[in-house]
Amino acid sequence: MSALRWYAAGFAERSGISVDLDLPESFDRLPLDTETALFRIVQESLINIHRHAGSETARIRLLRDARTLVLEIADRGRGIPEESLNRIRSGGGTFGVGIAGMSERTEQLGGSLEVASSDDGATGTTVRVQLPLGKEAG
Repeated sequence: MSALRWYAAGFAERSGISVDLDLPESFDRLPLDTETALFRIVQESLINIHRHAGSETARIRLLRDARTLVLEIADRGRGIPEESLNRIRSGGGTFGVGIAGMSERTEQLGGSLEVASSDDGATGTTVRVQLPLGKEAG
């Protein structure tokens, strides 16, 4: 939690993009590989927002119950064109290592990555990662 707060504050200062954090007050430590993957996914998502979204805001939300952890990074930017979004979802095309890396990190932990977007400027883009916790993990 402290690393996410630190990174989000620095990102907001450097980029001028306001970052809203919706994080639990208390949160037990996760396995190091899970914490690292989540941190890298947040980094990559915020970089993508800065480079591509044209959004003035970003939101990082972390939810956890006994079996599942959900991380969402959202913006209110221009969105991803549908053709590009379809290629991202199918794993095709050349989009650099960003989304592919996020997907790989998530899959290594037994989770799923979803990218939802609208290119009409109404909803922006949301990256959603869902990871199993406890005995169900990895």
